[in-house]
Amino acid sequence: MRHGETSWSLSGQYTGRADIPLTAHGEDEARQLGKRIRSIPFDHVLTSPLQRARHTGELAGLPQHAEIDPDLAEWDNGDYEGRTPAEVLASRPDWNLFRDGCPHGESPQQISARADRLIHRLTDLDGNVALFSHSHLGRVLAVRWIGLAVEHAQHLLLNTASLSVLCCEHDRSEERAIALWNSPPFDTFGALSNQDAGVTASLNERSIERWENEGGEILLPLQKPPKSTS
Repeated sequence: MRHGETSWSLSGQYTGRADIPLTAHGEDEARQLGKRIRSIPFDHVLTSPLQRARHTGELAGLPQHAEIDPDLAEWDNGDYEGRTPAEVLASRPDWNLFRDGCPHGESPQQISARADRLIHRLTDLDGNVALFSHSHLGRVLAVRWIGLAVEHAQHLLLNTASLSVLCCEHDRSEERAIALWNSPPFDTFGALSNQDAGVTASLNERSIERWENEGGEILLPLQKPPKSTS
């Protein structure tokens, strides 16, 4: 689980080791995330030491036996902490976090080693494990889980308070897979009442604003093809 919204995730500023709190909306996201996972029996709960991840876990209803793991902390952005992608790219047009890392922060090799260390620990744990972490670390963890290089993480987007599931196919540890990725905390599928539709529209607007600020690309929802006629 990625932590809920913060003021910097909303503005698109790189947030690594800065220990900033959730917004009110981020707290709502965390509570909604808790509703999605409350039926899952977790044998272990691990969280980043940063408050935005810890608080998300608490609001999601899993505070009682959460263990802080420093390896779940966000990518250290070094000199780029608090800056937006547009600001960084203005001075380094060809820069890519997942390929180049951050000056005076972590390199791709360093965060890859950290993710591998975390994966090694996870494979020694039995049962369901809940992780509360961050966007870039979560993306790196996913690609390393399936044996890909850190640079591939740029293709996996991760929204605030999203739910993702890493697993092993056929219960074989050597057949690692991703069962679910970037599933939003708020269920926006199916028929909506007028009130729910208004809430969903507001959430969509916030999501679009967040991705635009992060320099992201807005993907239109898939539409069902028209029925064929004969």
